[in-house]
Amino acid sequence: MIAPKFNDTVRGERQHWPESPQVLLQRFIHRVESVLLGKRETIKMTLTAMLAGGHVLLEDVPGVGKTMLAHACARALGGEFKRIQFTSDMLPADVVGGALWDSRSGELIYRPGPIMANIVLADEINRTSPRTQSALLEAMEERHVTVDGETRALPKPFMLIATQNPLDYEGTNPLPEAQMDRFMMRLSIGYPEQQDELRLLAQYADGQRKEPQQLRPAVMPEEWLRMQNEAQLAYVHPELLDYIVKVANASRRSQLLLTGLSPRAGRDWLRAAQAYAYIEGRGYVLPDDLLATGEAVLIHRLEAYPGMNGLGAGAHGGAAETLRQLIRAIPLMHKSTASGFSRAGGRHE
Repeated sequence: MIAPKFNDTVRGERQHWPESPQVLLQRFIHRVESVLLGKRETIKMTLTAMLAGGHVLLEDVPGVGKTMLAHACARALGGEFKRIQFTSDMLPADVVGGALWDSRSGELIYRPGPIMANIVLADEINRTSPRTQSALLEAMEERHVTVDGETRALPKPFMLIATQNPLDYEGTNPLPEAQMDRFMMRLSIGYPEQQDELRLLAQYADGQRKEPQQLRPAVMPEEWLRMQNEAQLAYVHPELLDYIVKVANASRRSQLLLTGLSPRAGRDWLRAAQAYAYIEGRGYVLPDDLLATGEAVLIHRLEAYPGMNGLGAGAHGGAAETLRQLIRAIPLMHKSTASGFSRAGGRHE
């Protein structure tokens, strides 16, 4: 593991850790991987988004472990966990809660909805109506909900992990564009490798299969909040910030894309790169951190013109290829230049 390289200011906030944050985060990955075999990179990207304070959308065919990954991450993180199974007849009040008449007090009282938790699993989110999906917009961005004219803050930390099947499956509804933009990452698990699937079946055959609910927390909510704050202190060279802006502007000018990247997309890309560097034990962001997180953060926010979407709604298609071309076309600074600047002095070491 790469040794942390934080300046004096950041070290002042890190010196009281009884155990290295990077050790705790690697333990988090290991515990989740014990139930989702062979998907370490997907788990790491999910952890990166959560550490950056973002929400994750898991999109894949049924049966590959979307709900298992979400549940395992929630268990490893600790805090209060709630699961919402979205159906076609759900109403917004089923998510955010509502007012109920209390006969004893003779007044209306607020009944919290399942959104009031540290980690919320929105299972098969695209099986409910757009009206109910829109109930999540305020919670995802502002971290509070408004019920009967009164605003109520969500617990800290708050993270939403949503799963959905590809849109060409019967009984699904596309997520509103505004909601898609509020997911920091869209990830796909994919089918397991042959050796991992064999291990999975062997665990079931021997009765040794570990389920997500058996996992112990690797991190406590208070520790998680400290980690999120520290991750945002990772130094980002001005040339890397300029690169993010150039990619965003190029997507807006592209004649192959209907919609380009929003300023929120650039912010999320920055936060994801900082969190990725923090997991690696670095106090500065490398170009490789941007490249590693770019597609997961950006692709689901882009829409290609009709005929450019490849294999259908479930595939990234033309938008993905266009983004890759933009990223390759814009020059990116060498990693040694990025790591050679200290946040305190702003000069090459």
